[in-house]
This record gives sequence, structure tokens and C-alpha cells, in this order.
Amino acid sequence: MKIFKLPDLGEGLQEAEVVEWHVSVGDEIAADQPLVSVETAKAIVDIPSPFAGRVQKLYCEAGKVVHVGAPLVGFEGAAEEEDAGTVVGEVQVGREVRAEAPAPVAHAGGAIRATPAVRALARQLKVELEMVTPSGPDGVITTADVQRVAKILAEVGPAEPLRGVRRAMAQNMALAQSEVAAATVIDDADIHAWAADADVTVRLLRALVAGCRAEPALNAWYESHTMARRLVSRIDVGIALDLPEGLFVPVMGDVANRDPADLRAGLDRMRADVQARRIPAEELRGNTITLSNFGMIGGKYASPIVLPPTVAILGAGRVHEQLRPVDGKPAVRRVLPLSLSFDHRVVTGGEAARFLRAVIDDLQRGD
Repeated sequence: MKIFKLPDLGEGLQEAEVVEWHVSVGDEIAADQPLVSVETAKAIVDIPSPFAGRVQKLYCEAGKVVHVGAPLVGFEGAAEEEDAGTVVGEVQVGREVRAEAPAPVAHAGGAIRATPAVRALARQLKVELEMVTPSGPDGVITTADVQRVAKILAEVGPAEPLRGVRRAMAQNMALAQSEVAAATVIDDADIHAWAADADVTVRLLRALVAGCRAEPALNAWYESHTMARRLVSRIDVGIALDLPEGLFVPVMGDVANRDPADLRAGLDRMRADVQARRIPAEELRGNTITLSNFGMIGGKYASPIVLPPTVAILGAGRVHEQLRPVDGKPAVRRVLPLSLSFDHRVVTGGEAARFLRAVIDDLQRGD
């Protein structure tokens, strides 16, 4: 039997969920004919057959998560060599959103302490011991602890597995939390001189460029395994987009060399493509710095999360009026709160402060 394995789908993705099979056991299929639709953290893709033949075995059913390199389909014929997972034909991007079960989370207190009987009870009641706060001596989980959590879970109903984009978000945030030495500085920009119809996101992009030019150290990638950084001359900004499916960070390329009209058109197209799940793969990778305009929803300040290998993210809060001194007198001014998070392994506090100062100086210009 010739075996076709889940191919490398790019983006560093290590797994995908089977959404729908397009073939059945016994089907005679042609090369490049769609075999299966799978969902990654980025999109739904159709995987074509690498060769023609009769399907002898499907290794998993719809809804199952498959890791890269795991068997997908068995074809009749001599096992000349197993397909290593190279896709023949074009991988088509779909639009639906699917999901998968969450990965286990480490217990906050370190090793979980429980007797075999308590562990057996937890399995019987389907209680994850990581969720249980121990009340026994020396942090031991007791029978009563497990029963208490089981009662709570029965009242709130079944857990919703994180799937697709939300699962990827959980994994990425956990990686950032464990790896990045995060620090945040905050300040305000007085934008009273702006026109009433000023495009906040476009102005933020321009200001971010000014910050990168003043302090190139924040427009960089850090390779933790080699303890080396790469200062990047081109400024490719990841734009955090909040959608019902989860957090997306598409990339606006070369923002320093684009005029405001081009930036706005690019932002509108990018959002539409993300909502339709048809955004090209190359626009979901390679950002050198990130922008989160969370103030469009609400909130003034935050501690935005730096996602490796980038080293900085600028967050913009809600524009509001504030009483401020102007020429020695109190005045009500429109203010834009800013929060800059950076990886302190690579970026110094002084570099971050100078970057933020340059951003504010640009934002406070009236043009």
C-alpha cells in the first residue's frame, strides 16, 4: 500500500484538523484531484492527491487533528516508498472556520500531588487535575477537591474546545509568555491639532515608521537559540484584527513607502480578505513590528503581547478628552493613549523610550 502523509502546509504549522473528505475507500481518483479539506491556524486548504490510484484506506475521520507527517490516505499498490508529505498540485485556500481540542496546560503550582485513588476519581468524573485547587496538607489534592470541581463543571456545562485560530492564539500567547522578557512603557499623544476626519490607523502607521527610523532596534527579529538579532530595514507591520473566530495579524508590507490612500486601501482589503478567510498566506507572515489599535473597541492602556521573533508592539487606546496644561493654562485636549511593549532581552529601556517619543512627536503634528 502506498501511503500519503499530511504535507508541510507552511507557516511553521505542525498540525491540521480534517474538515471534510472528498474521497471514499474504493474510489478511483486522478492525480491532483482534491482528497481532503483541512483547517490550519490560518485557513482551510484543500489537499490534492499526489498520484492516481484506488483509495484503500482513510487514516482518520473528519474532526480529527493530524500532525504533519502522519498518514492520511493509503492507495492500492506496492509500497514503493511512502510519500514524505509533499503536495502535488496547488493548495486551495477555503473560507470556513473549524476547530480542535485544546492542548494541555501546565499546573501553575508545579507538580500535581494526588493519591492514585484521587487520580482515578478525577478520571471517572472527567476532571482535569490542573483545574483543581488543592486543600490538603502540602498541596495535596483531596477527594473533596475533585468532587467540588466536578460539581462546578456540571453546573456550567461542557467545555468548548479551542479550534483553529483561537487554538493557534493560545499556543502563540503561551510561547510569548514563556520566552519574552516583556516590558511596557505608556504615554499620551496630544492630537488636538488633527482634522476631525483624520484616519487614526493610517496616522499610527506613519508614526510607527517615524519611531522605527529613530530607533531601528525595535524593527527587528530576535533568534533566541543563537542570541542574535536581525535589524530589518524594511518596515512590515502586523495589524492585530479582532474577529469572532479569534485574533488575526495580517501584514501591511513596506509601509514606509506607501502614501495614506494606499495604506487605507490596503487596510480595507486586508480586513475584507481576513473576514472571508481568503487572505494570501504571504500576508500572514514576516511582520517586523506589530500595531494594535484596540482603542477602536475600548480601553486606554494595555500590555500588548510581543510575539517572537518580533521584539515590539505598539498599542493605541481610545481617543478621549483630557484636561492638560497648555501654555501655562488648563485646556481640554484630545488625547491618544499609547502602550509600547518590547522584549527587554533585546531592546533597552532607553531605546523603547526614544521610539515612543518619536511616535508621539509625529502624532502631534497637525498635518
